[in-house]
Amino acid sequence: MSRSLAGVAVGMALGFAAWFGGFAAFLLVAALGALGGVVGHLWDTGTDPGDLLARWTRERR
Repeated sequence: MSRSLAGVAVGMALGFAAWFGGFAAFLLVAALGALGGVVGHLWDTGTDPGDLLARWTRERR
């Protein structure tokens, strides 16, 4: 699936959530979509979530 098609699908899902469920459903779908995107990226790249978290805490110091 291309990134533009994935963007259209996410936009449509958020639109349906906002239309039928209101703003709270829109935020819930957006948050779960972002979480799914992060998990999918970690899975695709083979990165361990602990390594990602350790790198993030090192950069903040």
